[in-house]
Formats: sequence, C-alpha cells, structure tokens
Amino acid sequence: MARVRDMIPDMLLAQRGTLFPFAPVCLGIGIAIYFALRIEPPIWGIACLALIGVGFLVWHLRSQSAFSPLICAVAMVALGVALAGVRANLVAGPVIDWRYYGPVTGRVVDIDRSASDALRITLDTVWLTNVPLSETPTRVRLSLHSTIPGITPGPGQTISTTAHLGPPGGAVEPGGFDFRRHAWFLQLGAVGYTRVPLVLWEEAGQDRFIFQTRMAISTRVQTALPGEIGAFATAIITGDRSAIPQPVLQALRDTNLAHLLAISGLHMGLVSAFAFAVLRLGLLLTPIGQRWPIKKIAAAGALLVAGVYLALSGGNVATERAFVMVAVVLLATMVDRRAISLRAVALAALIVLTLRPEALIGPGFQMSFAATTALVAVFGAIRDSSHDLPRQRLLRGVASVVLSSAVAGAATAPFAMAHFNQIAQFGLIANLLTVPLMGLLVIPAAVLGILLMPFGLEALGLVPMGLGLEWILHIAKSLALWDGAVRPVMTPGSTVLPLIALGGLFIVLWQGRVRLLGLVPLCIAVWLWINAERPAILVAEGGALVGVMTDRGRALSRPKGSGFIAKVWLENDGQGLDQAAASTLWEGQTWPIQHVHGKRNAAAFQGCAEGELIIASVDLPDRALSADCVVYDASALKGQGSLSITRTQSGIWQIQKARDRSGARLWNDVSVRQGQ
Repeated sequence: MARVRDMIPDMLLAQRGTLFPFAPVCLGIGIAIYFALRIEPPIWGIACLALIGVGFLVWHLRSQSAFSPLICAVAMVALGVALAGVRANLVAGPVIDWRYYGPVTGRVVDIDRSASDALRITLDTVWLTNVPLSETPTRVRLSLHSTIPGITPGPGQTISTTAHLGPPGGAVEPGGFDFRRHAWFLQLGAVGYTRVPLVLWEEAGQDRFIFQTRMAISTRVQTALPGEIGAFATAIITGDRSAIPQPVLQALRDTNLAHLLAISGLHMGLVSAFAFAVLRLGLLLTPIGQRWPIKKIAAAGALLVAGVYLALSGGNVATERAFVMVAVVLLATMVDRRAISLRAVALAALIVLTLRPEALIGPGFQMSFAATTALVAVFGAIRDSSHDLPRQRLLRGVASVVLSSAVAGAATAPFAMAHFNQIAQFGLIANLLTVPLMGLLVIPAAVLGILLMPFGLEALGLVPMGLGLEWILHIAKSLALWDGAVRPVMTPGSTVLPLIALGGLFIVLWQGRVRLLGLVPLCIAVWLWINAERPAILVAEGGALVGVMTDRGRALSRPKGSGFIAKVWLENDGQGLDQAAASTLWEGQTWPIQHVHGKRNAAAFQGCAEGELIIASVDLPDRALSADCVVYDASALKGQGSLSITRTQSGIWQIQKARDRSGARLWNDVSVRQGQ
C-alpha cells in the first residue's frame, strides 16, 4: 500500500506541464454528476459546493505538494456540480402542467421546422387568456398546421393565434432522452400546435435587428438560389433551416453529411481561416506589410469576422461553441502562443462548459470536442514524430483530407451511433467527396456573396456557391440510395458513452505507457453495448402506445398516432422497422397484455383475465378492475411518464417508471420549483 502511495506522486510529477487538459474533464464529471442526481440539490448545497471548489482551487494554487493536481481535480468536480446547478436555477421559468386551448399571443423569436416537417415558431413575451403572468411560460413553441392562408410569420412580429398547448414531454422511455430537461434550458415552458391562421398584432421593432437581418439575408439568398439549393445555402450562411425539405435532411443524415448544415466548427473554422488568409495576403501587398505585425492584425480581423458570423447565424449553442474554439486559436496567434494544441482545446472546453454546462450532455458538444481532440492529438503526434505527411503539395493535401476525415469519423462514430442509432456506412466516402469543396468553393463564395449583398451583386458569389452545394446534394442523394447506406444500431446503456469518453480522453491526454489503461473502460463499454438488452414492453406517457419486443422486432399496438414516440422506440431497438411494419407484428399475437386506446374502445372493453396487464389511455369502467389483473389506465399513468415493463418467470410484472429514473428535478417537478 505504501509503495502505491509513493508511486502516485511520481506519476503526477511525470505529467507536469501536461495536466491542464484534464481540467475540463474534471469539470465535466462534476456537471455529469449534477444531471445524474435523482434529487435536486438545494440552493445552499450548491453554494457550499461552490465554496468548496474555490477553496480547493486556492489550496491547489498555493500548494507545492505532488498531490496538488488531485486537489485541483476535486475542486473542478465540485465547481462542475455548482455551475450546472446555478445555470439550471438561472434559466428557471414557469412551466404549465395542464392542457391549454385558447388564444396565444407573443413575439416571434425563432423560426424552424419540426421533425414532421411543419413550420414552427418560438414566441416570447407570451400572453395566455386567464393565465396569471406569474404562471405564463417565458417561451412557447408552436407547430403550424393551418391549411387556411394567414400571415407568414416574420422575425420580431407580435402574432396571435388559437393553439393547443401542453407541458414539454418527458423521456419516451425510462432513461431515454429527456426533452423536458432540454426544454428547461431553452426556457420553453409550453409546446403545442395551431390549426388556425396567424394574425399580426404588431410589426417587428428595432430590438430584433439581428434576427430581422438574418431573415432578410435568408430571403435574398433564396431569391438568388431558389429551391433546395437556396435552402441549403441559407442554412450555411444564417443558420435558418426552415426551408430545407425533409427528404434533403434525411439524405444528408444517411450519408453523415448533416454536419455541413450546422454552423459549427467546420464552417466557423473555414470562414475565419479564409478571412485570415485574405487579410494577411492583402496586408502583405501594402507598404505596412514589412513593418507591422500583419499576422496578428489578420488574426484580429478574422476574429471580428467570426464574431459577425456568430451574430448572423443566430448564435445557437453549436455556433457559440465553434466561435469559442476559433477565438482561442486566434487569440493564441495574437499573443505568440501555439495556436492549435490540446491546451487550446481544453481552454475552449472550459469556457463552453462554464457558460453552458448543459452542453455537456448534448451530441453537438460531445461530437465536436471528440473530433477536435482526436485531430489535434493525431496531427500533433505526426508533427512530433519522425514520420510526416508527403512533402509534395498535392499529395500532402490529399493525405491530410483523408486522414482528418478518417480520424474525425472514428472519434465521433460512437457518439453518433449512440445518439442517432445508425451508422452511415458510406460517410467517409461522402465526406471525402464534399468537405474539400466546402473550403475551396462554398465558404469563400458565401463570404463574397455577403460582402457584395449591400450593392445588389450577391449573385456573383452565391451562384458559384450554389454549384458547390448542388454537387454536395448530388453526392448525398446518390450515396443514400446505395444498398446498405444506413445500418441501424441499438441504443447503448447510460454508462457506455461516459466509459468511452473517459477511456479515450485518458489515452489521448495522459503521457507514457500508463495511457494504455484507457483501453480498459473502452473494452468494458464495447462489451456492455454488445450485450445490451432492450425493454420487453414499453408504454408511452399517458398510455397512447404500447410496444412489445418479439423475435422479429418490436410490435406496436397502433399503426398510426404517437409517431414520434414510435420512431424513437424503433430507432433505439436498432431493428430498422417503421411504425406501419411494426404494427403488423401486433396482429394475431396472444400476449398477456391488452392495449385500450380511446373512449370508444374503453366503452367496449369486456374485462381481463387473471394475470393480464391492461394499458389504457383513458379511465376504464369498474368492471375492468374486477379480475385479478394489473391495470394502468389514465388515472394510474398520470404523472408517471413512460414505462418499461418486464415479466418474471413467476408471472410478476416489474414496472420501471420514467418519473422514478428522472427523479424530482427542477424541470419535471412543480414542488421542487416552488421549493427553490
């Protein structure tokens, strides 16, 4: 034992100068602990953790002990829990816990499309009839299903309509993605839909100037490039995806090219790199080129361009994250530090997690930093080794593109498979055929088009951009039709991704042969994923849908309705079925389970046999409760969320509730919000 205790200081001393990248890892562990809690920590508890974290951090800075890094690690974990708790309380707002139908008035702050391809708007400064202001949600999201012409919603407009609203839904299965938590950090207190036209109450004011500018640019781009090409260009320039058809989105997802739509690291990096190169070359051609630090000036100019791009793109979380990473690189250039290093990536991660701790549990953060960390580590290792890429410029460029695509694809693959339940088998080919064109043509042409837009000459840049995007869409649509383009993947357990992340980070960040210990959690994660089992029976929140696992896949109780829930269940199963095909598996089967949906079926219900499980979306008559069976009707299901059910060999039904898995947290429990 003493020998092990003596080895730890030696190991830590051997890592001196390379431990900073572990700071965001420890901060992330603290944030993950907060989100994994079943009980919301009180404000005083969060304050105590913050004080402990600061105290340990001061102790670390003043300590000369070899154990000082461990003290810092404890400090960062405590601060991670506190940061996440503070952020969750800062975004707190009213969440309706009832069904509302009536007038809804608010200001349009976002326009996008839902998963069903319906136009969707987000409103703030919301007003609901007969609802006190203290109980009115900060923001409301509405899907527009009206078939009657009305006004087309514009940025900053105050509109009114009659809508159905309800609370944000929870996880569609216990332990699954919790939209209620996601909505909490977006300050969405209600979601719903309207089937009536929108009415304009007030035109947009100047306080939404940036949003209006974004939409104006979107209109100009789609005028110059009509159709799906213009919609693609608009998504790249302003982040507005509201005009992209669902088939185009699906083709891009099926070929692992959907990242080209998101204004994230690739786009921000290309825009800032193009601006840096143009500014530096331009300054070299002027008299000050030999007297002024033009590299630093170009970096400052590129940072300004990146900031403008951030504003024009709408400033979503992915774009903010990309801007932080680019800003760290450019600032390092300005102060004569190595621009691209693991320390720079770690600093960017620290900034992002400090500003938005909730980003940690999203696929965007995980995939972005996985790719960046892997690329920096691999190219850094090549730079420091005796091996290098080919010196011939063309071969070097080709080798760089192939290697970077392969490394980024391998690093993000586990996270993409876990979150999106599929492997794009031809994704590497698609990226090799399209990503270089983004840097060589699409992004430079887009920048030129924006610069010429005030003079009405944007077509000079946008038309060449459209040619590049046309090629990208052609590749996506063609490869998506190949046999085996998409392979479904079963969702892993909740411990798999953390094990993969920690194992991979230890291999990359630790110095020396001890890093090979990172293979242990990786192997455990792979074993857990391969041997994962899906729930035998799933019940949707409120009992609207039931799914039973069979040898041929999950059998669904209804061919239509609850389409989003059905889609997520089937994707998580990794079976590749759709709802219609899954519903045929239900027909003619004899299971000890019945699903009663709707008042008509409830009225015709004749009771149940001993030991049967009855799931009903409405309250059942008393005669249904007379037999010795297990009944979950509307009253029993209320507030429980979705269910996962298994049956033991002795015939006992074991039921796990999403409410129990998620616990009593700010985003799902009214009493917790009132107690804070």
